[in-house]
Amino acid sequence: MGPLQGVRVLEFAGSAPTAFVATVLSGFGADVVRVDRAAATAAGASGPNPLNRGRRSVAIDLKSREGVETALLLAAHADVTVEGFRPGVAERLGIGPREALARNPRLVYGRLSGWGQSGEWAERTAHDLAVLALTGALERDPETGAPVLPPSAYLSSFAGGGMAHVQALLAALYERSVSGQGQVVDTALSDGAALVTTLVHQWRAAPGVHTVTDAPHYAVYTCADGRHMAVAAIEPRLYQALLLQLDLHDAPDLADRDDPEQWDLLRSQIAARFRLHDSDHWAKVFSAVDAGTVPVLSADEAARHPQLAARAAFLELDGARQVAPASRFGRTPTAAPGPSPVPGEQTAAVLADWVRQPERRTTPEA
Repeated sequence: MGPLQGVRVLEFAGSAPTAFVATVLSGFGADVVRVDRAAATAAGASGPNPLNRGRRSVAIDLKSREGVETALLLAAHADVTVEGFRPGVAERLGIGPREALARNPRLVYGRLSGWGQSGEWAERTAHDLAVLALTGALERDPETGAPVLPPSAYLSSFAGGGMAHVQALLAALYERSVSGQGQVVDTALSDGAALVTTLVHQWRAAPGVHTVTDAPHYAVYTCADGRHMAVAAIEPRLYQALLLQLDLHDAPDLADRDDPEQWDLLRSQIAARFRLHDSDHWAKVFSAVDAGTVPVLSADEAARHPQLAARAAFLELDGARQVAPASRFGRTPTAAPGPSPVPGEQTAAVLADWVRQPERRTTPEA
């Protein structure tokens, strides 16, 4: 089930971003096999893990000659590999692009790392905060000191690096259907994090234009119970609906939203209104009107929200709530993800399936 049915992905376990990439591809229907360390089999499964679901696991000792040969054998029957080792590690192990592509010239060899395979920082550690700071995603407003974009643990690892790598792998698969050749796909978390700051650069290209994220009509406000409402009333109609619900629409001293010099005053006026009632009150008020204003929910509350429930954005898997695959395909719908495997539990089955019965549907030959 899914548009990638028949596509084989070999994932080398190690980093959360590469696990996310494999989870997305699995959600699209790919047959994903994760290579776990042989030592990991002793520990077994660690409980429900959305980053490990929907794939099979083989246990291989990549520090042994036999383990390297097994990994290359699997790569010879794969369409895509995904690895997140530090630059040079795959080569030292003997499972790098040169060895893998020699076995399988049609292989799309995916490499996802913090700073990429080149540059002086290639072998440095890359945590989200450092990547966001260096790529401009944490740029601060020179007057207020507030970040232009809020820091997020997802921005570089998943939204930036992970999703950028997914789209690059799919693009390489498409190109392979034309050329018949595989290639190396090198993605850095810093590449993706920089890419998602495109909007910031667009703002900077328009002198005198204040970023919307500095504005009081694009902010988070505290309610009487200490919880929060998020206001994203950019369009005039949304802003007018916001003022109406806050009973500010006819306030004679209301600050002008089009004058950045009055934004501090406007922000305090809006904040004062939200502090009059608790978040349940405001959530109910704004649920009936399109004002770009919504409650800030917890993960459990988000799963119960009518809109997300209507989209089946969450599901129960491994006895726990998890996020469902994100896209909906009309002709090739995706199936519910499979559970998280115990490390190494499908080693024999995968070798029998991939190596001894290699025929399957893949992208067309050139």
